[in-house]
Amino acid sequence: MGMTRRDFMLRSAMGAGVALLSGCKTPLISEPRLMNPCATHLPPELAGHPLVMQAWEGLNPDLVWDAHVHLAGIGDSDSGIEVSRRMMSPVFPAQYVQRLFYMNAGCVHKADDSVDLSYVARIHNLMKYMPEGFRVMLFAFDRTYTPQGEPRPDATALYVPNQYARDVARTLTGRAEWVCSVHPYREDAIEALEWAQAEGARAVKWLPPAMGIDPSSPRCADFYDALVRLRLPLITHVGEELAVVGAGRPVWGNPLKLRPALDRGVTVVMAHCASIGEDIDLDKGEDGPRVESFSLFRRLMQESHYHGILYGDISAVTQRNRPDEVMQELLEREEWQDRLLFGSDYPLPGVLPLTSPVLLARSGLLDPEAVHTITELRRYNPILFDFVLKRHLSSRGQQFSKQVFETRRVFDSALQAAG
Repeated sequence: MGMTRRDFMLRSAMGAGVALLSGCKTPLISEPRLMNPCATHLPPELAGHPLVMQAWEGLNPDLVWDAHVHLAGIGDSDSGIEVSRRMMSPVFPAQYVQRLFYMNAGCVHKADDSVDLSYVARIHNLMKYMPEGFRVMLFAFDRTYTPQGEPRPDATALYVPNQYARDVARTLTGRAEWVCSVHPYREDAIEALEWAQAEGARAVKWLPPAMGIDPSSPRCADFYDALVRLRLPLITHVGEELAVVGAGRPVWGNPLKLRPALDRGVTVVMAHCASIGEDIDLDKGEDGPRVESFSLFRRLMQESHYHGILYGDISAVTQRNRPDEVMQELLEREEWQDRLLFGSDYPLPGVLPLTSPVLLARSGLLDPEAVHTITELRRYNPILFDFVLKRHLSSRGQQFSKQVFETRRVFDSALQAAG
């Protein structure tokens, strides 16, 4: 059968966009394909493979929550999702390519007029092959706002309403939690937080460079106090941002800009552990030297007064644009193991070129004998793929501990109270 025009455009866009999205320079050697095949029925021989069984050994699935899962769509239902016109039009190729990536990763690239519903249906399918008790934490995503609290539709790449995230989580009874997203500059920010907490939100999601949030701004002080009062952790991007353009203020992804939140007692989860990019060392002033973002994350993790409230999630750290040295340090730091949290960053594990088990094996981080099976898992279930891959990573004999994957303790206030 010949390739359709839609497939040709998608393949071309993905081929051109791999470098754009990930900064990858090495050959695409993981698989002989660029497009996610979106298989739906995990074969029993894969589901019961020893590598998969070993990945679950010693873990209580009831405590394993994937702490970084994105909801997406184009607003072709009553979801209320909004997507920037730049992401919908090939006139703006960079952002258009990003959307095509995400659509294929979420297996909705052929959904025509039912993208929103198909994206959720895919998550339902993936959960069928995870043990009972395992849950995904589904992210809402707020609009970009001005410092005066006015929405900026021109700079909003994606909007996923809190109500929609809540409702989708409820359709996945016992398999999902939801994470609200509230911009701190909104006039109703505190009210929106209180509503979300009452409706069962487990945390708050920010992407400061894209959403137009300066985490060090005094405008955030009351918001931070509300987070502490409501016992809502803040999951926030740190380091370089490649996936969403939005307001485009990279400086706001600096890990040090979260000191005000930490100093007010907010539980902060630094997404991706600042595993890529450079930032100004603000501890040496606004004109301080530029250093690796990960070194600033490391500095904060080493400050004893942040123990118990500062965490890093390991979503995206296996992507090919992350230095091997970062992965090695995350694996080998025994004192961090109870402060690192499993997250898949779904749908990105479904972007085939971004994560290469072959290259991880060549770097000594993965047993070469595991490459084929783990790669096959991704064809059917990118979340299971990401989980099994991270359970089998090792550096100098050290692996991520069970505490990294039993993330519920950080987001379930009832467990926190019992502890």
